[in-house]
Amino acid sequence: MGPRFRLLLTLGTGVVAGVGLSLAGRVFADRAAAPGASVPLLASQGDALPWKDARLLAEVLQRVRESYVDPVDDHQLMRRAAHGLVESLDEHSTLLEPGDYAELQAATSGSYAGIGVEISGVADGLRVARCLPESPAVRAGLKVDDLIVRIDDRMVSAANIDAATTQLRGQAGSEVRLSVRRAQVPSTLEFRLQRSLVELPSVAAELVAPGVGYLRITEFTDATAGEVDSAMPRLRAAARGTLRGLIIDLRNNPGGVLEAATAVADDFLEAGTIVSAEGRLREARFRMEATPGDLAAGVPIVVLVNGSSASAAEILAAALSQNGRATLVGRRTYGKGTVQTIMPLSSGEALKITTSRYFTPSGASINGIGITPDVELRGPESAPAATDAPDAEPTLARRDTQVAAALAELHGGTTARALHRPATR
Repeated sequence: MGPRFRLLLTLGTGVVAGVGLSLAGRVFADRAAAPGASVPLLASQGDALPWKDARLLAEVLQRVRESYVDPVDDHQLMRRAAHGLVESLDEHSTLLEPGDYAELQAATSGSYAGIGVEISGVADGLRVARCLPESPAVRAGLKVDDLIVRIDDRMVSAANIDAATTQLRGQAGSEVRLSVRRAQVPSTLEFRLQRSLVELPSVAAELVAPGVGYLRITEFTDATAGEVDSAMPRLRAAARGTLRGLIIDLRNNPGGVLEAATAVADDFLEAGTIVSAEGRLREARFRMEATPGDLAAGVPIVVLVNGSSASAAEILAAALSQNGRATLVGRRTYGKGTVQTIMPLSSGEALKITTSRYFTPSGASINGIGITPDVELRGPESAPAATDAPDAEPTLARRDTQVAAALAELHGGTTARALHRPATR
């Protein structure tokens, strides 16, 4: 495929404060342009832009500059024109501001310099939704549902959550001060935290039945393939040396680094096409093939998917299913089948622009269609149960009916199909 590119496919769903980037409600598939790559100016298929169109753009800009009811800063006018040019192409192309570009790069690494909390904006502050294990937040004593009201003496709220996220991140070893309100504590609590490198695991693993392993992949980062490689021997050891089946849970997985998804697919495939793509640029045309070696040694695999399984998650699901390696159970996936290239610009921004379409091993495009599971589940859908939840039910299969359906599918499929009849297609 020529120069090596990193491919990202994501449907983002939140903010990891001091850790990552808010991508709420946005779906994209990105790849990083080769370092030092040049971009021709005012060129279209090798020719200069038509002079009449270039003159029209210049005339419109000048008229707006002179005649709009309110004065428009020249710098802002040109930036808005650039944003409008890119964003009019399709829903996935955009111009990334320097901060967004930096956060996007950090969000895919699997480790971040920050305090290690997930936050959500509320009316009077930022609610702590989760404290990451072994993070500065845990060491300092922050708790879920704490309300952060000030960061370094600056008031925060849902309206400035992006700025607050930037404040919480920083160099490892640097300090940040938080003012926090806690339920049933009358006075505001003050915390001094030292930022550090925080690992954000993307893979959880446990046995859900004797001899049956469970891998939940929440997103695909640079570290995901290594986490899967490490988890499989642990599952095998917990199963006393022999696995009889494996469940891979991709529900609500927004995607991430495509190369991580293809590496995981390769972990369980002996041969076959994983994904291919077509585009105008040479680098936008590629095919990824599996190499010999199966971490699961051929045991049956069930992959759980739903409507929020997107992009790189769909690549993995399709690769395992269409190569005959896994059965898909759940609901139709999101359907994201284009790839965007991330092109760093000299100004510090980055251009994210659609450059190719990708195809599943069967040669099909899933864009706007998604993947229909082999066993479709109906009825209310609950979020995947946490593997470490202090729940009254002792096993994940009891806490999560869809895991139970996947387990039944491994055991022959009759129970799963009886409990969840396939939806009408």
